[in-house]
Amino acid sequence: MLLYTYNHVMHGFSARLTQSQLSEIENSPAHLATYRESFGKLFTTHSRRFLGLNRNHGLWPTASYGEGIIIGIIDTGIWPESESFNDKGMPLVPPTWKGKCENGTAFSQVNCNRKLIGARSFSKGLKAAGRNVNPEYDYDSARDFAGHGTHTASTAAGSPVEGVSHFGYARGTARGIAPGAHVAMYKVLFAKDTIETAATDVLAGMDQAIADGVDIMSLSLGFPQTPYFHDVIAIGALSAIEKGIFVVCAAGNDGTYGSIYNGAPWIATVGAGTMDRTFTATLILDDESVYITDAPLYYGQGNESKAICYRGALNKSEVHGKLVFCDNTTETDVEGQKEELQRVGAYGGIFMTDLSLLQPEDYSIPCLVLTTTSGARVRSHLTNTTKVKSIKFISTNLGVKPAPQVAYFSSRGPDPIHPGILKPDILAPGVDVLAAIAPNKPYMDIGKYDLATDYALYSGTSMAAPHVAGLAALVKKVHTSWSPAAIRSAIMTTAYVVDNTHAVIRDQWNGLPGTPLHFGAGHISPNKALNPGLIYDMGFQDYVNFLCNLGYSKKQMTAAIRRSEWSCSKEQSELNYPSFIAIFNQTVYPATKKFTRAVTNVGNDTSVYEATVEIFPPAQGLRITVDPDTLLFTQRNEKQYFSLTVEIAANTTEPVYGFVKWRDQRNQFTASSPVVVITL
Repeated sequence: MLLYTYNHVMHGFSARLTQSQLSEIENSPAHLATYRESFGKLFTTHSRRFLGLNRNHGLWPTASYGEGIIIGIIDTGIWPESESFNDKGMPLVPPTWKGKCENGTAFSQVNCNRKLIGARSFSKGLKAAGRNVNPEYDYDSARDFAGHGTHTASTAAGSPVEGVSHFGYARGTARGIAPGAHVAMYKVLFAKDTIETAATDVLAGMDQAIADGVDIMSLSLGFPQTPYFHDVIAIGALSAIEKGIFVVCAAGNDGTYGSIYNGAPWIATVGAGTMDRTFTATLILDDESVYITDAPLYYGQGNESKAICYRGALNKSEVHGKLVFCDNTTETDVEGQKEELQRVGAYGGIFMTDLSLLQPEDYSIPCLVLTTTSGARVRSHLTNTTKVKSIKFISTNLGVKPAPQVAYFSSRGPDPIHPGILKPDILAPGVDVLAAIAPNKPYMDIGKYDLATDYALYSGTSMAAPHVAGLAALVKKVHTSWSPAAIRSAIMTTAYVVDNTHAVIRDQWNGLPGTPLHFGAGHISPNKALNPGLIYDMGFQDYVNFLCNLGYSKKQMTAAIRRSEWSCSKEQSELNYPSFIAIFNQTVYPATKKFTRAVTNVGNDTSVYEATVEIFPPAQGLRITVDPDTLLFTQRNEKQYFSLTVEIAANTTEPVYGFVKWRDQRNQFTASSPVVVITL
């Protein structure tokens, strides 16, 4: 049974075949590669202000808010009635657009407008695998079922429409990063009792997005890490890059060393960071009882299991209807403590921890999370206090420090497929981001009640990637001739690595300074990305040269680059990447590794750039040199080459790193690149 014919991501088709049919095809001289079906997973406001986007100056007005740029979202579908996709003030649909809105369950062509200009659904692969779309959970159409596709689309390019309060959420202004851009949704993920996507459907969605004429492609999903010639997202993305489409993908939510997804060097791979915003409460202890705090306060002092609210330790007769203080512990987490309180009918909980993994939808009972320092002060009063006078959940605090931090769940490098390319590329807001969701599904439960809403707070690299997609749309609007590599370079080399306490961006998991394996080139800085001064540019042939040196067979190369004939440059196999990673695996030190790069002047006609090297933190035995350390440009778009040499004196147990920064003599531009050293 034929499912799809692919014309852009590859020349091929997908079908449901018997083993004999498959054998017959594989024995054909025209056969190049076969991919068995696989299934992927999702990587699942204030951010525009945190990023410095301003209506009156800077990148937004200069880029006309991304007007005329088309962002293709490969995800779970869209809720077209959301105010984020209101087309008030939107320009006409670009004449180059070839897409359409498909009719389907609870979705028709009238659901599209000048903001949402395309919506398609791809489920043939899922159905062929026996995973039919379950109408109880999902729609057999482009309509969203989980909120994921809706919120990624609204984060990337939500319309500038004012919101109102709804179900207790302060919706504020529903704006995306590129509010003037158009959105096209390609639904490839569907719900059964779990959310699943078939590789054949993802490839079909990417193929159609290329055919329709998108400018930016954003994917907040991933498949198990495999070589590029087996990776459907990598294959589809390379075809998109060849046609000038910028492809951005979520880095994954595994949160461990070497867990990066979507690390192909032609993809912009995005990790998740926190913002300088928290939602806080005020706790006042007293013997008085007012309002909601009529419930007495309970603390299982003298019984360790009860004190830490360990699963199964509390007695309903002692705790029911009370506010419970749960001590800090490594034997369970806040989620487990909260579930224990719900089991015994506690009114609410006060938890003591320095790292809470609760998501907004997890607060199904009144909860207050205290740091261990604050919690210790509260605990010292508990022997004399039996009631809570008040807990007020009323505060939204901005300017919180330290921020940004690398989200605890954000996948870290090195890339398991090719560790010689530093990944992730960049960090963007991905924690507690306010975005549109499907309003007809419960967002959370409070007791026996379900709560639905139009907008909610979500976290994940799936939230971070659309921020970069929106930023890429703005940069592309201003620099229409730039390649995808040039746009990524501008975003990376203008990123920052120092938080609002003037220290290196920290890892949220342990509070320690992060490294480029956590945050890549740093956190995005949209207004600076507009004018980077220098760019590290690449084209399709550069990626072919890169693949040529991976030792792939002819069939594997053909599968990866979608053609049977190609040329390989043996002289230039090193990618002109805007970051560096040196991996040493030897017994004799000191050891050196040399890189060659080319930078293109996109700043002033005549410019002089000088290189400086910074090492964070100062590392014993690490030396980075640049030759030449001064570059003279006499015209725009002129290209200059330099070499960078890394020398390490001895084997190190932890990665060490630094930055090479090219600064022009007018102090207008700084192009910064991370340099990471790993010894095995």
